Amino acid sequence: MINKNKQRVTAFISPSIATQAKAQAVVEGITRSALLEKALISYLPEETVIKKVDTREPVDRQ
Repeated sequence: MINKNKQRVTAFISPSIATQAKAQAVVEGITRSALLEKALISYLPEETVIKKVDTREPVDRQ
């Protein structure tokens, strides 16, 4: 079933982490997607602010 409120994400992780995530999802009775979303929610800050930084070198106007 496709949920229109979700976005597909592909990630490459080590096989041992994938195995551990699969086992933990079984223990918790949730899908791997739900487990990963839960982990990201607990890891990420509530809000991320990205500021634009001017990386151009100043012009010497002499």
